[in-house]
Amino acid sequence: MSIAAVINRVIDKLYIKPLERIISREIYGYALCGGTNMVLDTLWYFLIYHYIVAQRYIDLGIVVVSPHIASLIVVFPITFLTGFWLNRHVAFSATQYRATRQLVRYGITVMGAIVLNYILMKLFVEVFHLWPTPSKMLITVISSIYSYLAARYFTFAKRSAK
Repeated sequence: MSIAAVINRVIDKLYIKPLERIISREIYGYALCGGTNMVLDTLWYFLIYHYIVAQRYIDLGIVVVSPHIASLIVVFPITFLTGFWLNRHVAFSATQYRATRQLVRYGITVMGAIVLNYILMKLFVEVFHLWPTPSKMLITVISSIYSYLAARYFTFAKRSAK
């Protein structure tokens, strides 16, 4: 049995009756995959920041990278690929497009989420003068909705019958 099949079985076991009335199985699976990837991202960041980068500045000759940014740079490709794998094989496994096409589309979607986060943070904090932490919480909700819709209808869209 594949890892994706095991993960889907676990998700099916956790998808209990009361949830069926509130949220679809697809959205539930997407939320669990996203939550798992977020936890992995945090864990990887902690480990890399404290034990690999070891809280040191990295001198690349032309620029010095702070430890928190260096850790972010190292973690990003890891969680980018785990997020792609989870979405492709678990949350949206019914898709029929090739992995390379989906990977490019996933990259576009992730870049869109990064830009959306940046623009909304600037807007909420600097224009609307909202506090940064509540702004970030609201932006996370907005970004999650954007990411789901982009994944569902663009990155991992099912082929339409013609």
